[in-house]
Amino acid sequence: MAVSADLSKYLDKAYESKSLTEILAAPVSALAGVTDEDAENLRKAFRIKTVGDLGKNKYFLAAQAMLQLTK
Repeated sequence: MAVSADLSKYLDKAYESKSLTEILAAPVSALAGVTDEDAENLRKAFRIKTVGDLGKNKYFLAAQAMLQLTK
């Protein structure tokens, strides 16, 4: 089953037309509002280089799980 979603509000303009695979491989700065400096800080602190790395980071996943438990 094919699924589609409008991710444009979460992405910089240059990445709006990219495939999900390309977005996950893109630098974190591809996300709207994330600067190159922010991306560098994430790399230094958590070794996060790509959007995919951010999505599977154990600390971010744990924070999301805790947040969901409050709902």
